[in-house]
Amino acid sequence: MSRLNVNPTRMELKKLKARLQTAVRGHKLLKDKSDEMIRRFSLLIKENKRLRDSVEDELSQVLKQFSVARSVTPAYVAETAFSMPSVSVELLCGTQSIMGVEVPKVDLSAKRISDGLPYAYSEITGEADYSVARAAELLPKMVELAQTEKAVRLLAAEIERNKRRVNALEYVMIPQLEETIKYIKDKLDENERAAIVRLMKVK
Repeated sequence: MSRLNVNPTRMELKKLKARLQTAVRGHKLLKDKSDEMIRRFSLLIKENKRLRDSVEDELSQVLKQFSVARSVTPAYVAETAFSMPSVSVELLCGTQSIMGVEVPKVDLSAKRISDGLPYAYSEITGEADYSVARAAELLPKMVELAQTEKAVRLLAAEIERNKRRVNALEYVMIPQLEETIKYIKDKLDENERAAIVRLMKVK
């Protein structure tokens, strides 16, 4: 391991010992932070998988119903009917902190525009009713899934950055400082021995 290019003096030795102490403490804190972030990440991954499986399953059923509705209705009538919103949505977007990482937090309030369905009953068959109602119910889950997936991505990126910092301290900086401190100590001991030998010769 290469050492730092410094003058082998007692002042430098004192500075390097302080830097080493700070680096060791920083390494421990970053390692603890990394472990806690990985634990939180695991919980988010499980929640994300649960939400994704649920959303995909429900969405598959909704799309099947839409397909049935479109197969028994003229295309232009179905598209016109399905393009009308059945709920109005308000999103309150903010952030929350997970171990210092800012992740999105979305509060969604969805309310029906009217008590009935967004199309006239005479225009489209009853097969569409179920799919429109289920699609409206599915919207909050889809927003929650998007929020969780974004949090997972941001946390994964931060874990990767933190891991690089931990590795840089563990395998580069701390060994360099230890090597340099050892070199300065050896050099100071050597100088001290040389000074003692000179004194003995003078005597």
